[in-house]
Amino acid sequence: MKYMLLICVDGDIEPTEGDPTIEQWLAEVGDRRLDGSQLRSVQDATTVRTRGDEVLLSDGPFAETKEQIVGYDVVDCADLDEAIRIASRHPCARFGSVEVRPFYTG
Repeated sequence: MKYMLLICVDGDIEPTEGDPTIEQWLAEVGDRRLDGSQLRSVQDATTVRTRGDEVLLSDGPFAETKEQIVGYDVVDCADLDEAIRIASRHPCARFGSVEVRPFYTG
């Protein structure tokens, strides 16, 4: 089953020396990682809303929160337990959070 890992961090928090690197995590996950990328800053975001026939645009993220989505990974796992294990080993889980969501298969 495919899972989306949404990588979230507070911009004020930095990794500490000795934490696993993304390269180490990628080597551990191997071919279970199907896709992934770092995202540009929330200052480069545009939020789009449609109300009736009007398209409304606003600069920045859709929500005012301390944590922001900074990247994503798509993994193919046997089950949720494996996806959680992989997410827990992501370097950003040590100073941010990793949201695990299954893809809709209906």
